[in-house]
Amino acid sequence: MNYITIENISKSYGELNLFQNISFSIHKNQKIAFVAKNGTGKTSILNILAKIDTPDSGQVVYRKGIKTAFLRQESKLDESLTIEETIFASDSFVLKIINQYHEALSNPEDAEAYQKAYEAMERHNAWDFETQYKQILSKLKLNELNKKVSALSGGQKKRLNLANVLIHKPDVLILDEPTNHLDLEMIEWLESFFAKEKMTLFMVTHDRYFLERVCDEIVELDEGKLYTYKGNYSYYLDKKDARIEHESIETNKAKQLFKKELNWMQRQPKARTTKSKSRIDDFFEIRARANQRRNDHEVQLEINMERLGSKIIELHHVSKAYEDNVILNKFDYVFQKGERIGVIGKNGSGKTTLLNLLTGSVIQDSGKIIIGDTIKFGYYTQDGIPIKQGQKVIEVIREYGDYIPLKKGRQISAQQLLERFLFDRKKQYDFVEKLSGGELKRLYLCTVLIQNPNFLILDEPTNDLDIVTLNVLENFLLDFPGCLIVVSHDRYFMDKIVDHLFIFRGQGIIEDFPGNYSDFRTYEDSIIKTNNTSNKKIEKKQWKKDDNIKLSYNEQKELKNIESKLKSLEYDKKELEGKFHDETLSPEKINELSSQLKLLLNEIETKEERWLELLEKLEN
Repeated sequence: MNYITIENISKSYGELNLFQNISFSIHKNQKIAFVAKNGTGKTSILNILAKIDTPDSGQVVYRKGIKTAFLRQESKLDESLTIEETIFASDSFVLKIINQYHEALSNPEDAEAYQKAYEAMERHNAWDFETQYKQILSKLKLNELNKKVSALSGGQKKRLNLANVLIHKPDVLILDEPTNHLDLEMIEWLESFFAKEKMTLFMVTHDRYFLERVCDEIVELDEGKLYTYKGNYSYYLDKKDARIEHESIETNKAKQLFKKELNWMQRQPKARTTKSKSRIDDFFEIRARANQRRNDHEVQLEINMERLGSKIIELHHVSKAYEDNVILNKFDYVFQKGERIGVIGKNGSGKTTLLNLLTGSVIQDSGKIIIGDTIKFGYYTQDGIPIKQGQKVIEVIREYGDYIPLKKGRQISAQQLLERFLFDRKKQYDFVEKLSGGELKRLYLCTVLIQNPNFLILDEPTNDLDIVTLNVLENFLLDFPGCLIVVSHDRYFMDKIVDHLFIFRGQGIIEDFPGNYSDFRTYEDSIIKTNNTSNKKIEKKQWKKDDNIKLSYNEQKELKNIESKLKSLEYDKKELEGKFHDETLSPEKINELSSQLKLLLNEIETKEERWLELLEKLEN
């Protein structure tokens, strides 16, 4: 069933032509991602679909009666309402029934009103709806339902907007960067929510794992043309590479044909026949194809990093707390040369505070932080770049110098550097206030990197960056020889660039995990699976203890001994697994520990099999 049809729409702002005559459609239950570079029209497309903006030409046709909802970047909430009042401030029929039921509960003397409200809840199956909306609010950490919107942080407001659109279940949900301001736990919940719900989605997101696991179609705006890929992100990457290769071959063919036709044009007689005039028209078309070139700039950041000394950063018994919220509790760590650390944890657990402690913008309550003499920080914060009215892009860079030092004694001008960051010469003289959110982030990133740091600190650097720029940033960071610490909810990004993780568990507990995010997720899932299996076994054991059928005395004794031994073995297993976190382990020691763990797991398996045999005997 077709919900929305986009027919030959175009959009320009002055001389800037974003897109022209593009068409596509959105069908029921499709989950579509819209991919394009920053500044090429992503937000404009979303605004047009959400009826906030209109195209210069063409039209958008909506199926009669369909409802759309738009999750935008900025908050559009009534600051005077509470969280719960915000949810109920809609025209949702079911929500009105739930609201009437709660009002009846608060007035128990009116039995008739309560009975009517109860029957309406039953008739419209509102109980399930209420359970689901409370679950959504809980998953998005919006549990204080009476809290005013005005008292919420920016991230909480974004999550409340998200909860609102999910709860109201529109026919078409339009999403602008839905994973921004969500921690990793929330993102993974949202992935599973969208995967199981029959919803029609049209979204812009830079989260490539989210694209991979949620979307079944990618629509790409590239060089002003629209391309559709019926598959997930991996499929899109394969097909895009094939398309670009095919375009390259066709362009080369056109160049060869152009040379041939140019030679003919130079030799043609002045008296032109109908046939020759047709060939002349074809010539100009061939010339246009031959001169086609992609605007994929490979950003090569060969910045000459200042030398790191033997002492990097040392943290000795560092503690920091905000009232009852403990961030660090006697935390010790010594940074080594070339370390690449990812920082993950729930919102509010203290990730950004750690970065601010390292850079001195926040002071620890106790302990020592020792910074090496040669350390030069490059700190990319979530605040972004301050916009100065009337300032041009090139002027922002020139505040840091006209030339940037590169390796081998070379240098490039500020203009050349901006080109490498995908700002062409014309764009460099645009006013900063005209830049898109993603372009501002890219410019800010440029100002951080050109300061020639040897210790990079990045706080959510992937927010609002397009996928092209993310690939550029990742390639730079992979070659960056200095130290790197990054806070990010972008799992794809983390997997590519970090070697180990600081996991903020809350209340001052920080674990050092040796691996990237996918390694950590696999490890966590295995623990959850093990715990669930153990719980089921315990439940079975407890049920059997109440049974009247008894084992022999020796078997009862054996069962009791096995249960005791399994607890001991599980403790040994946990302790042994913890030893693998030591980064100084030699390959020989790792092999030795692996052999010990294998023997331990075999013993646990043998004991569990015998334990289950004895339990099964109870059933007979």
